[in-house]
Amino acid sequence: MNQSTTVIVDDSRPIFIQIAELIENDILAGALPEETQVPSTNEFAAFHRINPATAGKGVHVLVDDGILYKKRGIGMFVASGARERLVVKRRDQFQSEFIAPLIVEADKLGIGETQLIDMIRKEGTA
Repeated sequence: MNQSTTVIVDDSRPIFIQIAELIENDILAGALPEETQVPSTNEFAAFHRINPATAGKGVHVLVDDGILYKKRGIGMFVASGARERLVVKRRDQFQSEFIAPLIVEADKLGIGETQLIDMIRKEGTA
């Protein structure tokens, strides 16, 4: 079974969301290419020692988002275009969760655009 080595340990977030994110991470990393089968909910449940219904809920979040699809009698597969959809989704999340608050805080501190870019570049070389 090709699964992410990341374990579920964040008690502040629902486990099914963490399962969905682990699958997303594997798709983004290329460990689960498009049109390949993903592990079953029972495999996820056994691997992460969680309830199969919880694992199933995480998988179905991705089905609802069009990232995974079911082949009747065979299992779940990564949809065509899933990686690109995930990249767009994650970039949008990154902007709203990190960039927007960063700009607000920089503005409060009187940090201008050039100075902020310099600070980011400096961190990138550290």
